[in-house]
Amino acid sequence: MEKQFPKNVRQIGNVSDSPKIYVEDYVDTFLNQLCDKTEEEPQGAFLIGEKGMTDGQDCVYISGALKISDIKREGNKVDLPEETMEKAMKECKEYFGNKALLGWCLIFPGHAMAVDEQMASVHEKQFPEENSIFVIKDPKEKEELFFAYKYKDLMQINGHYVYYEKNPDMQNYMISTRKENKVTPSEPVADRAAKDFRNLVREKLEKSDQKQNNKVLYAASTLLLVVILVIGVTMVNNYDKIKAVQTSIEKLSASVAGEGTTKTDEKVTAGEEKNSVNEEDIQEAVGNAYDAEEGIYTVQKGDTLASISKKIYGDLSQVNAIKKMNGLSNGNLIYIGQKLLLP
Repeated sequence: MEKQFPKNVRQIGNVSDSPKIYVEDYVDTFLNQLCDKTEEEPQGAFLIGEKGMTDGQDCVYISGALKISDIKREGNKVDLPEETMEKAMKECKEYFGNKALLGWCLIFPGHAMAVDEQMASVHEKQFPEENSIFVIKDPKEKEELFFAYKYKDLMQINGHYVYYEKNPDMQNYMISTRKENKVTPSEPVADRAAKDFRNLVREKLEKSDQKQNNKVLYAASTLLLVVILVIGVTMVNNYDKIKAVQTSIEKLSASVAGEGTTKTDEKVTAGEEKNSVNEEDIQEAVGNAYDAEEGIYTVQKGDTLASISKKIYGDLSQVNAIKKMNGLSNGNLIYIGQKLLLP
């Protein structure tokens, strides 16, 4: 099946060139974090994803990135050793399954924002496929240039898209290698527009969920009133029973009106009543979902940030901290199997 264009995108520069390049938001975040960690020596990342045709256009979808373990440098010349490429292939399969190495990103302090002959030679040797990608970034200014390998040369692409979607592979890689790479999903993103973009998408998803919940509540309320009406008609000749129906209607109406807050109130009350738990209580509550040594919790069916905070800490006090550490704005946006860093 032909891949569809991502729905939630923001445009960077002029995107009239071919191929169309799409970079997932977590990858964009990761590359910017590498810039923050780059001092004097060059660093880089391999770009992971897939290529293909979408609506008759050549497209490259970059959904993952792996930090380059070793970049050889001699003066202003860089190289990628064969053992580095072999390691990248293994890590790509480990973290990203069947996705392929599409190219690389180089962060080179003090180097001009341009491709020199040595860089082009390295790229041609390691990524000779048509439409493979090379990115060069300035670690201080966060400026970047994209190039696609076409016609046996690296041709500059003047614009690309950043897109947002669930990306558990990249998130898990960032969490699993946070100590080695010294970057995690919780670190601030230098590109403020990226944060604003992700928040905008989340708000849209939240509004969509709210509309869906309202529809369900409306349907349930309508069904309830129909049932009450039928009961009322069959009992119209019995005054005492009519009074009973009236009382039931009042109680049910009050119940429907308060349904939206009852569960939340119960959670808050439960959280206030229990302010602490011991380690045995935590283990019993979460089973194998929580790795205390690494501070990682794997989301289970029915979990929210509130329920996770209550299971681990005994109350709701850590909800905001969990949100901040994982770049989340709403507990309803987590999904089964997602790994969360806990404070």
